[in-house]
Amino acid sequence: MSLSDEIATPEGKRQYVRRLFATIADRYDFITVALSYGQDRRWKKRLTDLVEPGRNRRILDLATGTGDIALALAARGADVVGLDVTQRMIALARSKTDARRPVRFVVGDIIALPFPGASFDAVTIGYGLRNSSDLAAAITEASRVLRDGGQLVSLDFNRPASRAIRSLYLSYLTAVGGALGWILHGDPDTYRYIPASLRTYPGAEGVSRLLAARGFARVEHLPVLGGLMSIHSAFKTSET
Repeated sequence: MSLSDEIATPEGKRQYVRRLFATIADRYDFITVALSYGQDRRWKKRLTDLVEPGRNRRILDLATGTGDIALALAARGADVVGLDVTQRMIALARSKTDARRPVRFVVGDIIALPFPGASFDAVTIGYGLRNSSDLAAAITEASRVLRDGGQLVSLDFNRPASRAIRSLYLSYLTAVGGALGWILHGDPDTYRYIPASLRTYPGAEGVSRLLAARGFARVEHLPVLGGLMSIHSAFKTSET
């Protein structure tokens, strides 16, 4: 079965993503730096700057991975919970914590969050919406756990609207991802998942429409890397 076929259904994608991130967890920090040419930390700082974390603000970091965003928010005084579906990712994130940056890390699914409603002042997501098995459900869950007026901020790859640019971008990601997958894991499909997931992703404009349709206000997306990446910011309204 081809990679595209494996992730063609919500259940197929859910199972594939869980296997994939369990496989790459120990290489995750390296690969995010390699694929971004060292820009990943700068992008994540832009995200945390948008949230403006402070003391007594409770923030949920979804798809936390090895905890970079969660730990950065905690270092600036926020009370942070980091959630990821991959147990190994959570183990690695916990190994980075210290007394100066206390974070509670938990295993859980972005489309079925183990928290009561209106629990958080902000929700952050790094490369997570695109990987969810149900994008609309992930946005709905993020809204549910946000208090009224709470902010959602998400960093992810974009799917360029221009067919020519999109074709070049996906070809580049396929070639580079295939090479890295072969070198690091002996499987070229390992990082070819990124362009494969983008082929069915609605892109920054589409995500903005989904956020607005689910009651978020002041929805904006900020282009990163010339629009090849994007940061979304939106606020939950009382009617959401």
